[in-house]
Amino acid sequence: MTGTFVGMPAFPEAAREAVRDEVLRANLRHATHTIRDKRARAVAELEDWDRLRAAGKAVKDHTLAHLDRYLLQLEASVTAAGGTVHWAADADEANRIVTDLVRATGAGEVVKVKSMATQEIGLNEALEAAGIAAYETDLAELIVQLGRDRPSHILVPAIHRNRGEIRDIFAAEMGEWGRPAPEGLGDDPRELAEAARLHLREKFLRAEVAVSGANFMVAETGTMVVFESEGNGRMCLTLPETLISVVGIEKVVPAFRDLEIFLQTLPRSSTAERMNPYTTMWTGTTDADGPSVFHLVLLDNGRTDTLADEVGRQALRCIRCSACLNVCPVYERAGGHAYGSVYPGPIGAILSPQLRGTASEIDATLPYASTLCGACYEVCPVAIDIPEVLVHLRERVAQGGPVTREGVRVSIRPADGHTAQRAAMRAARLLLDHPGALRAGERLLARARRLRPRRLPGPGRAWTDSRELPELPERSFRDWWAAREREAHP
Repeated sequence: MTGTFVGMPAFPEAAREAVRDEVLRANLRHATHTIRDKRARAVAELEDWDRLRAAGKAVKDHTLAHLDRYLLQLEASVTAAGGTVHWAADADEANRIVTDLVRATGAGEVVKVKSMATQEIGLNEALEAAGIAAYETDLAELIVQLGRDRPSHILVPAIHRNRGEIRDIFAAEMGEWGRPAPEGLGDDPRELAEAARLHLREKFLRAEVAVSGANFMVAETGTMVVFESEGNGRMCLTLPETLISVVGIEKVVPAFRDLEIFLQTLPRSSTAERMNPYTTMWTGTTDADGPSVFHLVLLDNGRTDTLADEVGRQALRCIRCSACLNVCPVYERAGGHAYGSVYPGPIGAILSPQLRGTASEIDATLPYASTLCGACYEVCPVAIDIPEVLVHLRERVAQGGPVTREGVRVSIRPADGHTAQRAAMRAARLLLDHPGALRAGERLLARARRLRPRRLPGPGRAWTDSRELPELPERSFRDWWAAREREAHP
């Protein structure tokens, strides 16, 4: 997987800066609360939601257990339907394949359907380096691209922007990318959507090449499936002559009938809709209908390494619904940029360190970007036990070694923290084994409570970097209880 966003610090440092941005926190709070409340109502309509959730988990687990077989079946099905399959071991190989395919057409630009996989590998930047312009057509991705920004949410990449900010971006930047924004553009959502529609229409009509991802790939038939809400995907998937789809290998499902489950769970979990507005499916190529050339680039980029981890592999079940982001108290306050990855929030905290490894400071800190409250697991439509994987990855980081920071080898030294924890537990055991010493210590702390430090020394400093030490009471519970007993039984 490609590196973290340029210049990203470790998660605690990035989050500390983010929580100071009151506008960002207000935008996130409003958006996440709105989405999750709607999702809860949509899910409550289905009496068999728990069974659908279990079925989705079972399908994904079965597929991952037999991924080699289903990928070969998928390749045969796509080839038989007139498509061409390419295998990419990493981001560099995937970018090279796509760039060569676009160059072969003679086109100097491509239109894109929203795709996490192409963001993961940095495809836009690779195409730009080759002199090929890549235009995002999803409304939120368009906002991010025009604003020279980074996505901060899986489903709504511009969730950190409000209407006024979007209007300013459109007015200032659209002209440099194509058709300018209308004069006097306001911040009404309908005006903004119309401005985007007019801006993108000319790109759709002249595009010769489109690049997409896919939500699902059906091994049985070679069918690609894209879920989207605006219709821009339908334009990209039907008008251009050449279609290139870059898809992670974990997106395959065995049979067409398996889509029945995800057609119900994904829309409700992501956009809180009973049915997805635009569900586009295509199988290879067909004369006089849609693209005449179809290429499928199957992307590994750390996925087989993740598959080898019996606990961590459940992250590959993810269907990118973003429900976990919308209920996460950490994401709501820190936002997506603090995660330093195109996969933010709880799923990013377990997926990015597995795809990229924990060699960077930010990847080594992502498994700690959680309160372990379990809300993410409760809403996941494929029952990924994110808290379990977070704890598992924390153990891996604790056992791991050095990281590279600005070219210097440094150590995160998690073992030091474990040494301090063991010492603290030994001291606690000594006190608990000697009630008199414990009582004396409690009274001493009560008398010295005005001298309470704001931060703990040594390894304990990290704990108080983001937490306040609790106030010490005037007297201990033992003394309070003794006084209560004396009053009750003089």
